[in-house]
This record gives sequence, structure tokens and C-alpha cells, in this order.
Amino acid sequence: MGETVFFSVVIPTYNRLPILEKCLRALEMQELSASTIVTDYEIVLVDDGSTDGTLEWLAAHKQEFPHVRCFQQNHAGPAAARNLGVEQALGDTIIFIDSDLVVLKNFLQAHANALLQGKEKLDSDRFFTYGAVINTCNFDNPTAEPYKITDFSAAFFATGNVAIPKHWLEKAGLFDTGFQLYGWEDLELGVRLKNLGLQLIKCPEAVGYHWHPPFNLEQIPNLIEKEIQRGRMGVLFYQKHPTWEVRMMIQMTWLHRLLWGILSLNGLLNERTMAPFLRWLIKRGKPQLALEIARIFLNWYNVKGVYEAYAKVVKN
Repeated sequence: MGETVFFSVVIPTYNRLPILEKCLRALEMQELSASTIVTDYEIVLVDDGSTDGTLEWLAAHKQEFPHVRCFQQNHAGPAAARNLGVEQALGDTIIFIDSDLVVLKNFLQAHANALLQGKEKLDSDRFFTYGAVINTCNFDNPTAEPYKITDFSAAFFATGNVAIPKHWLEKAGLFDTGFQLYGWEDLELGVRLKNLGLQLIKCPEAVGYHWHPPFNLEQIPNLIEKEIQRGRMGVLFYQKHPTWEVRMMIQMTWLHRLLWGILSLNGLLNERTMAPFLRWLIKRGKPQLALEIARIFLNWYNVKGVYEAYAKVVKN
């Protein structure tokens, strides 16, 4: 990272066209200060085999997105898509966001300011900047959502909103595409970056609003499946880095077994027994609260998934 920065914003996408449009329009509306270190930026969009007309729509609206360079691959998951994005990126600094994230106008400038301050403070570029992610289910106006305590993240490296010199990603070896199912591929890369001595510098001014549809009961089977997949991928993470820190991250400890076991009354509070209460909350216009409460049994599925996957690994 010299005195100037060329940003490559790498975005994997898969069947997200309505929110992707908002994501791309927000990135095209970036306001950079007159004294900025940003020479230019590009948006490296990697379509991961979408079947919802994403590529056709982009081709038809090409003039509206001068910063977008689009690449495509057969459906192989976000790790492979991000790797392709990094390989194709022309910039010296990579920003990762997801295709359901809508950023503010000062997003790139905020990351640039934090990168400059970090360089002065550490006298090196051995760090990355991590912006804020606010969860919202407001599709019409996603950036209207206030920050909530549940938006706090203790993750070291997560791809929701992060800027990092490209050469560190290459040195760490990019994302492990062995993480084919849901979860952990970004945090696992984070462990390797930490081992290279990289530090995290928080950049709360770079705000992204992470949109997801309002929670309803029809989503529960899919959410349970994701937690079971996350358990299986968590074990892969632990096999690569068998440390207590990773055990804590993937919830493979007696503490987590005890916690979610007690909170879910050993599985008695589940998607069936809690459905009437969750439905009542949703009807009262509280889908976000309903989702937080559903996390009690979702986490129990995750912990069970981790232990089941680990038992298979040990047996083999």
C-alpha cells in the first residue's frame, strides 16, 4: 500500500439480483474527497452460476455501471468466487463485501482514511480495515436501519466489509475452496492472516447494511440445514487449525454444549414447540426478535452438528 490506493471491490453473487442492483448502485455513487489517496476503483463482480437472469440484466444495464467488471463461474461457492475475483482484480487493495450489502456514499473514502491512519500508526501495511455491518430487512430503504447490539461482531476477519492489501491475501494463499458448504471460509483465512502477523483496524465509518428478507417460519428448514452445514465445515476448520480458539469459534466445547443445551431445554425448545410463539412475534411486526429467539434452537442444531461431524472424523 503506497501513498495511493486503487481499490478492487470483490463481490461474489448467486441469485441475488434485486438486492445486488442496490448494492452496485450504491458503489457507483461513491463520493471521494478532493485530497483522497484513492486513484480509482473497480467493482469485480463474480457470478457464481446464477439462474435468476443476473448476467442478462447486467449486460442490458452495462452503461449504468462503469466501474463493474463481471466474471462468471459454474456454481462452486463463495470461496472459489472470491478467489477468482482476487485473481482478476487490478487493484493493489481488495475490499470484500457481499452482494446483499448496501453501503453509504463515504464507504470507500472511510476505508481509505483508515488505511492511511493504520499505515502511519504501524509504519507498515501488515493490517486490514474492518467496517461496520448493520443487519436489516428493510428492502426499500436498507440504510435507514439503526445499529443494534445484535449487529456487534467479534470476528477477526470476515468478508462482509473488509479492506486488505492484495499481496497479503496472495501470501496467505487465498480462500480454501475445501469449504464447499456454508460457513467458516473467511474466518479460516483470518487465522492464516493472523499467523502472518496482520492486525485488525476497526473502521466504523465504513458502514454496510446487510439485507436479508424478514424472518418467517418457512425459512426455518433452510436455516437448520445451514447450521448443520456450518457444524460440518467447522470441523474442517478445526482439522486445519486444532486450537482452543478455533474450538471456541465453532462452538465445539462443553461450554457451548451446556449453554445451548440448557437454553433449548435439551432440544425441547425447537422449531415445532416454539412455532406458535415465533408466529405471534412475527404477526406483531417483530421478525428480527423472532429470529434472535429462534437462534436458541438453531445454535443447538449447530453444536450437535459439530459433534456429530467430529465423531465421524475421529472414527475414520
